Amino acid sequence: MAPTSLVVSMENPKNFSVVQIKSSDSSVFPEKENGKNTKKLTRILLLKAHKAIAFLSWLATGFRAVHAKIKKRAALSDKGEEPQNRGRLLRVIRAFLAISMAALVLEIIAHLKNWNLSMIQPLEVQGLLHWSYLAWLSFRADYIAPVVILLSKFCIVLFLIQSLDRLILCIGCFWIKLKNIKPTIEAEPYTGDSSSYPMVLVQIPMCNEREVYAQSIAAACQLDWPRDRVLIQVLDDSNEESLQVLIRNEVSFWNQKGVNIIYRHRFDRTGYKAGNLKSAMTCDYVKDYEFVAILDADFQPSPDFLKQTVPHFKGNPELGLVQARWSFVNKDENLLTRLQNINLCFHFEVEQQVNGVFLNFFGFNGTAGVWRIKALEDSGGWLERTTVEDMDIAVRAHLNGWKFIFLNDVKVLCELPESHEAYKKQQHRWHSGPMQLFRLCLPSIITSKISIWKKANLIFLFFLLRKLILPFYSFTLFCIILPLTMFVPEAELPIWVICYIPIFMSLLNILPTPQYFPFLVPYLLFENTMSVTKFNAMISGIFQLESAYEWVVTKKTGRLSECDLVSMAADMEFKSSNQLLHRRASESGLELLKKLKEHEEAPVIKKKRNRLYRKEIGLAFLLLTASARSLLSAHGVHFYFLLFQGLSFLVVGLDLIGEQVN
Repeated sequence: MAPTSLVVSMENPKNFSVVQIKSSDSSVFPEKENGKNTKKLTRILLLKAHKAIAFLSWLATGFRAVHAKIKKRAALSDKGEEPQNRGRLLRVIRAFLAISMAALVLEIIAHLKNWNLSMIQPLEVQGLLHWSYLAWLSFRADYIAPVVILLSKFCIVLFLIQSLDRLILCIGCFWIKLKNIKPTIEAEPYTGDSSSYPMVLVQIPMCNEREVYAQSIAAACQLDWPRDRVLIQVLDDSNEESLQVLIRNEVSFWNQKGVNIIYRHRFDRTGYKAGNLKSAMTCDYVKDYEFVAILDADFQPSPDFLKQTVPHFKGNPELGLVQARWSFVNKDENLLTRLQNINLCFHFEVEQQVNGVFLNFFGFNGTAGVWRIKALEDSGGWLERTTVEDMDIAVRAHLNGWKFIFLNDVKVLCELPESHEAYKKQQHRWHSGPMQLFRLCLPSIITSKISIWKKANLIFLFFLLRKLILPFYSFTLFCIILPLTMFVPEAELPIWVICYIPIFMSLLNILPTPQYFPFLVPYLLFENTMSVTKFNAMISGIFQLESAYEWVVTKKTGRLSECDLVSMAADMEFKSSNQLLHRRASESGLELLKKLKEHEEAPVIKKKRNRLYRKEIGLAFLLLTASARSLLSAHGVHFYFLLFQGLSFLVVGLDLIGEQVN
């Protein structure tokens, strides 16, 4: 072999820019070196293939596991979850899912075949599949993209308006904190002889509240108010005879202790809670009372509740309502209760407080409030026309010129729903009722004598923005438009819409509860999943569908609180001749029932099953399909948002959040 000469010319010592090779052999490197490089390349390719196969195997295993979990949940779940009028939304979601999966298959094929549209000529179209893909792109650009772009712009505008409203509310709350603005009692407090105290009626409406009836009655009976100036009405709508016996015995127990308390039971539950309260107000003795305090069955006020609320009415004849804040005994029970606590703390700390200070109006929360009975009567009393009788009476009282006060420092203990099923039903009622009420109240608002500013606040802020626009854009923008934009890139949403502003708004929501900052992302994702329920409820209320009139009592657990411990200590001191009438806060209703009926068979408790929420599961697969499509376009933020949002929908759809039932 002839010797090989190698000459290297350098224009710059630091840069080998010119290389000249002179050799009589066409091969510069020996064959052995070439063989080694080939083996290295083969090993690299095999390693990558192994990783790809392992990833696909992991993906398939995960998919099979999720599929098996869904089948198991479907087999064990309660049937008939979706009424007929709620199935329409599910059918729409299924249609979107089918279209998105078909589009994803086409996009994957196009990606694998490297179909570069800029290089394709009309005569170069190969096969029916290629033609179908090109037809889809043309149809998408001409017909789908303009509609999606228009709808997305509309939703973004609504999103920005609602975000601005929330920002203004937070600024107002900050101003209240900065200036230490609080409602004050201007008149002299009630002291001395009990005759100087006004007559107060305390109403406890309940219906099948087996877990909490005893502790709520005990808390009301221990209110610090002259006993001859207060009457407690236990308004029982229960349809279980055994529970009626228990509640009567509880009332009798406290009556023997000298508490002025009576038991009322309706045989016909017409009008639900509104009908119950309306029936109680027709009693002849009500005319002797000036104020009425309403406490739902799971609410446990502190003994000084009346002394903190009723004195605000003194010397303030225009005041119709004093509303106290809710506090939760089970706020840290599970993830669901923590997320609810974030929402409700913002509602009371920011929304109610700001509206109370600057507008003298807010929506009555249905409980933990004291009404001037004259304000109720002037406003038409309790009406049974909607499932939000509390908001109804508040709006009518506001239209009649009555003012409201919100006391952020006065807290009343209550419970949060611990299961997703109970929370979902509660939210459906809370969001369908306002739309029913808006239809009914709009003519009265327009023709009322209040100022134009108050009319605008009621129509555009209280009803439209916070009750209609919020669930509409939240569901439409983040659950429908966002996944569609992955298949319609012409309408892609900017990052600030799906990331920056939502995170900023979530931060504002968590400000009243800074200890929950670690739950920022779960809170954001969970709120989007609940938008399905809220949107469905809003549609039911607007179009007066059957589900808008559903009233389901929120399930309680009867968590012990400080008020229960005080009641327990008081009961231990009291020795009654009839031991069966003893109240023991540590005993459940079923345990007391066993004592009352020793020789009877104990009631059989039906084992509850987890639910399967089909709309949420359908949206989960829609979002996960869109996240898979975003991988082809290398969308970073879009991919992660769609992925985690889809997983959160899957968790909720499989009923894996909140109270777990085996």
